[in-house]
Amino acid sequence: MSEGNREKGQTVVLIDGVCHLCQGIVRFIIPRDPRRRIRFAALQCEAGQELLKAGGLPGNELSSVVVVEDGVYYRESAAVLRIARRLRFPWPMAYVFILIPPPLRNALYRMVARNRYRWFGRDEQCLMPTPEIRNRFL
Repeated sequence: MSEGNREKGQTVVLIDGVCHLCQGIVRFIIPRDPRRRIRFAALQCEAGQELLKAGGLPGNELSSVVVVEDGVYYRESAAVLRIARRLRFPWPMAYVFILIPPPLRNALYRMVARNRYRWFGRDEQCLMPTPEIRNRFL
């Protein structure tokens, strides 16, 4: 995936493709992103692995949502808040939580990430996008 393949102002969200919580986040984002500025890739897929490598992140980085905006990589709570900022009203208002010190925000994020499979479940294989949303995936 080359930089030229992504449009300026577009956000790429990398998710754990087998995690039900992560899949739910994708289903939450799509109807709240009518301008279709957010694209997706599973951390486990080729495009996801290429983006992780390009950002200097380990290929086994499956415990964090990763957001890529204009070549800048965001992880953990910062990634979630960047996503909220891109959605239609009222979700951008959640960005006010960026004022909470990152160690506190990320502690909560890590607690959910550690327990996501137990609380929300997981699949044996990555999410297969429906034909209606397939073009939103890298």
